[in-house]
Amino acid sequence: MVTIKRIYDPPSRTDGTRILVDRLWPRGITKEGAAIDEWLRDIAPSTGLRKSFGHDPGKWQLFKTRYKKELKGHAEIVKELRRKAKKDRVTLLFSAKDMEHNNAVVLKEVLDRTGGGPER
Repeated sequence: MVTIKRIYDPPSRTDGTRILVDRLWPRGITKEGAAIDEWLRDIAPSTGLRKSFGHDPGKWQLFKTRYKKELKGHAEIVKELRRKAKKDRVTLLFSAKDMEHNNAVVLKEVLDRTGGGPER
């Protein structure tokens, strides 16, 4: 099972494996305070994509399309995340304020799909 959560929300025992999926370390959070199990910055959107999106909901559909395309280049990481999620709960952590328009939402959507790669 895959869930998403802001890194600024307190950790919970029900989070399972906590994985930060942002390229940049979140402001104001210590590594100890984050209580993460893994930081997968390589699976985060590229710097160019992140900057062009700028958390603008008007650019959401374009961002999703472009990020899913980038995820195809990280098929092995996606497969590993799927394997982990089949065994136990995985919580994808992100720092964006917008709970509906961020990379963790897209990544969860991709992980929840059945099949071997990022896109079917």
